[in-house]
Amino acid sequence: MKVDSFSYGSIVISGTTYDHDVIIFPDRVESPWVREEEHRPHIGEFAGIVKAEPEVLVIGTGYAGVMSIPDQIRNYLTSKGITVHVEKTAAAIDRYHSLLGREKVVAALHITC
Repeated sequence: MKVDSFSYGSIVISGTTYDHDVIIFPDRVESPWVREEEHRPHIGEFAGIVKAEPEVLVIGTGYAGVMSIPDQIRNYLTSKGITVHVEKTAAAIDRYHSLLGREKVVAALHITC
């Protein structure tokens, strides 16, 4: 699945527009990506991603990079064999595109803040 465009509060993936945070799996888009605390995710909120067994997870922290990913989450994901990249959402989308077709990649993208 390819991200066609991204702007604050809106993302277009394979021709469909989303106005909530998304998780892009190889076969589907999950939206909204719901978190208990919008800017500070919890480990349990990554269970579906871990279950999908990606080689790489790209996390977009928002337009301005406001969302933070605690080391506890990074360590948990890497302990499951998942390489984790955390960047502002525009850069995360670029990295996601660079990995498509080369590795099994999932992208979790915060599209505001």
